[in-house]
Amino acid sequence: MGPNFVLSAGVKQIFAKFQQAGFDIWLVGGAVRNLLTGRPIVNPDFTTNATPEQIQQLFPDSFYDNKFGTVGLKVDDQIYEITTFRTEGRYSDRRRPDQVAWGQSLAEDLQRRDFTINAMVIGPDSKLIDHFGSQEDLAHKIIRAVGDPKKRFTEDTLRMMRAVRIATQLGFTIEPHTLQAIKQASAVITAVSWERIRDELFKILVSSHPADGITLLDDTNLLAYIIPELMAAKNVPQGGHHIHDVWNHSLASLKFCPSPDPLVRLATLLHDVGKPKTLRHQGPRGVTFYGHEVVGARLVRQLADRLRLSKLDKEKLITLVRWHMFTYAPHMTDAAIRRFIRRVGVDNIPDMMSLRVGDRLGGGSPATSWRLRELQDRIYQQLHQPLAVTDLKVDGHDVMKILKIKPGPRVGKILNILFEAVLEDSSKNTRDYLLQRIKELTLSS
Repeated sequence: MGPNFVLSAGVKQIFAKFQQAGFDIWLVGGAVRNLLTGRPIVNPDFTTNATPEQIQQLFPDSFYDNKFGTVGLKVDDQIYEITTFRTEGRYSDRRRPDQVAWGQSLAEDLQRRDFTINAMVIGPDSKLIDHFGSQEDLAHKIIRAVGDPKKRFTEDTLRMMRAVRIATQLGFTIEPHTLQAIKQASAVITAVSWERIRDELFKILVSSHPADGITLLDDTNLLAYIIPELMAAKNVPQGGHHIHDVWNHSLASLKFCPSPDPLVRLATLLHDVGKPKTLRHQGPRGVTFYGHEVVGARLVRQLADRLRLSKLDKEKLITLVRWHMFTYAPHMTDAAIRRFIRRVGVDNIPDMMSLRVGDRLGGGSPATSWRLRELQDRIYQQLHQPLAVTDLKVDGHDVMKILKIKPGPRVGKILNILFEAVLEDSSKNTRDYLLQRIKELTLSS
């Protein structure tokens, strides 16, 4: 038994409802861990001897759409998940049990939990129950599997990534036997759906110490199966201002990336992923990586498909890697600045700058420079200028009226010609000029 805890009104409400109906109910998992460490509870989990059908009778507004005994309930803008006691079962596919059998006791349920720090419970009496030395592991900041780690990871191989993710989020270390079991079973991580792998990866990337998380994925051998493209970066030398090889530079860049967006952080980690394939030795100490951004874009396209990224996220990831080698000089014209904005995309400009800051700091340079600041100023100045065909003072209707044609490829072709002229000289974006230009294009064609 442990100390008493002050529980929220929402948690007390759940406890009271179950007790009145004669069921056992316990707060479990991360909520208990947060209470012990003084952190707020978000989306708490409960375990009970009530079946899903009985839970839904108690809470008609709840929802139950899976086979694993979990009922969801919205309380005060949070989702409370209530799961029926479960017992041991076979996991033939290493992802989900062949069939779910309801357990008869709390002890039976806790024995199949993943890690000790998630296997403590608090009951309606506000007392803590700990069967596995969980409080000690929590105090020593240790991630330890409940029981036999090999068995836990055989049941659900995603638990290997969860171990890394939780360790990263909390700043914990993985206990040696648990760590060794992950290393030995790492190859079967691909039995898990890539959507689930992606979600855990993004949780690692969005944590306060994402580079440590990637390092731990590597230490557990999981990274070789999740992002194999990155493994070739190890021991690849760099020249110039760089103080690290490509691998350590990539980790340092991720560490210093100022964006909280996991997709931008992933792009920062992978911005030089094309360097190993483009490495060329030049002279006794020099090296070059010509075209590494193009090769890198191809590699992250494959990764994006594997991680099942949305079309929008995929294109953003590719764009950030493809164009991260942008340069600036004061003699660049406004048209060149507008072309840069158009290539990268207005919405991606801040993210590209975050990648560059991470890249600079990861290479041992200051976060910014006068060139980068001046480029940002000039980008800002050009944002109100025409950057897309839709910014033209004429449209397809004007083209069709003057040419006396119906909608078709020719309309788009002429609009693109007009836009290229305006992109080069924004003063030409007047209705009079563009209408006259349409007439001239009509005569010349």
